[in-house]
Amino acid sequence: MKIISRIITVILFIIFFGFAMKNDQIVTLQYFLGYQQSAPLVILLLAFFLCGGILGALAMVPMVFRHKRDISKHKKTIAEIEKERLAAQRASTEAPQPDGIRNI
Repeated sequence: MKIISRIITVILFIIFFGFAMKNDQIVTLQYFLGYQQSAPLVILLLAFFLCGGILGALAMVPMVFRHKRDISKHKKTIAEIEKERLAAQRASTEAPQPDGIRNI
């Protein structure tokens, strides 16, 4: 399986490297208020790809923290249930206690 994943990685690298070599033209991005930026197309594509990945990861942060909080809550619940189960198991294995005698 490692060999297959490495072969796929090498093939993807060659494809992306070939794409970069074919698209080395200088392009100009024009922003608002007259700002411009000139750079090779591949560099701009890479920058926008990285920015998209970073924004996607940042968008997942609240969900990850919510899941971690839920997991800790469920672990506490499981620990309480285990404690109750052990107490019930101990109670069932102990000899029954005699009823107390009341003096009336």
